[in-house]
Amino acid sequence: MDIYQRKRIWKIVLSVLGLLIIGLSLFYTSLIVRKFAAEERKNVRLWADAVQRKASLVKYTELLFGQLQEQEHQRVELLADVYKELLDEKRSEYTFFLEVIRNNNTVPVILTDSKGEILYTKNLESKYDTIDFLRGHAKADFSVYDPIAVQFLERKHYLYYKDSRFFTELRDVLNNYVTSFMTEVALNSSSVPVIITDSSKSEVIMFGNLNDIKMEDSAYVREKLDEMADENAPIMVNLGEHGASYIFYQDSELLTIIKYFPLTQILIIAVFAAIAYLLFSFARKSEQNRVWAGMARETAHQIGTPLSSIMAWLELIKIDETNIKQATVEIEKDVQRLDMITERFSKIGSAPLLEESDIIKILNDSITYLIPRTSKKVVYRQNYDQHEELNIPVNGALFSWVIENLCKNAIDAMTGNGTISIDLFNESKYLVIDISDTGKGISTTEMKAIFNPGYTSKKRGWGLGLSLSKRIICDYHKGKLFVKSSAIGKGTTFRIMLKKTVS
Repeated sequence: MDIYQRKRIWKIVLSVLGLLIIGLSLFYTSLIVRKFAAEERKNVRLWADAVQRKASLVKYTELLFGQLQEQEHQRVELLADVYKELLDEKRSEYTFFLEVIRNNNTVPVILTDSKGEILYTKNLESKYDTIDFLRGHAKADFSVYDPIAVQFLERKHYLYYKDSRFFTELRDVLNNYVTSFMTEVALNSSSVPVIITDSSKSEVIMFGNLNDIKMEDSAYVREKLDEMADENAPIMVNLGEHGASYIFYQDSELLTIIKYFPLTQILIIAVFAAIAYLLFSFARKSEQNRVWAGMARETAHQIGTPLSSIMAWLELIKIDETNIKQATVEIEKDVQRLDMITERFSKIGSAPLLEESDIIKILNDSITYLIPRTSKKVVYRQNYDQHEELNIPVNGALFSWVIENLCKNAIDAMTGNGTISIDLFNESKYLVIDISDTGKGISTTEMKAIFNPGYTSKKRGWGLGLSLSKRIICDYHKGKLFVKSSAIGKGTTFRIMLKKTVS
């Protein structure tokens, strides 16, 4: 099975898993939403039932209030009849009628003659103590109801009355109760949008949990009332002075949002997935392009040096055949170099064979190859015993490529002028190699990205050397390659750790 088939299978598997995860997530979210919606609707129903019960209580209170008012009016009329009987010249017994008048301890009454002069008062407030004639504010207070005319000796007397203080206070309590009820309905704890209208269902008395600015638009109000009426039947209540009123309500805004949350979640996930796919696809293609370009340039660079040398020796042979012997030796070296380059590239992408090899010899051969191809201002310091033999499992062709890449990186960092130090430490489990330079150093930001394929800080670099080196050491040799230390303006040390035994 090739890489493309595996890639296709993985795409299918990941897509199925992604859809399964999204489906389960949406199912669970939808389940939560339905439970929340059920609870919310239950709360709305409980609220509506509470409004109905409280509206019934308001209606009953209003009915009771009306009955009390009617009884009070009947008492006043009874008083008027008593006064008529009391002023009747033909009646000889007045005890009963006087007792009725005496027992009136609640209804304020004023008896005047036809000119308004006060003849008799009962149950008046202290502010009326100094008045002799019924006029001004007193006349206004006692003119809410029409006075009852009482005939006496062909002269008319008038009995003025008004609601008792008890009845007035009761009416204030009722009005406050109605106002409190309306406010409580409008500003309910269930966050239910509410509109209270008059009996015509068009004039808004109060509203709650709705936008104040939008509610100034009559068209919006009409549309909202129709929308609420479609969802729930309006509740009819009798609100005292306001008369018959209607309470319109609908589901809370939160419930409406929650109902459409799964669809919104699907849309957000889809948009996010599409954007993520496009970004990762673009990044992957960009990285692939840089890697391909880097590999092509690295190949050309690797092959270019020995080919140039071979071509140069061929030209010398053409000029002077006496150079054949020396040319043969050098061309053979270049052919061996080409063979090593071919081996290096052929082993990238597949697991190479690790053999017991002398790591000291590989280091020496790599440095020996680099010295004549490096500026004379670059000094190599090999801080280890160059004649010692130290065998560990390693692929020589690939490992020498790592040493060359790290040294070339160091040369570039020093701009061709400085010292490269190679230190070797033989530890219990690992063989440690430190390659240090006296270059410009690496910043903290760059340190996190220097091993990424295609990353480079050089204008003409292709960002492949360190990435390949990391892959060779970590993936193929199961070792470690990292920046041990770096200081801006002082230099950098790369550390290689190779296992001494194959696991």
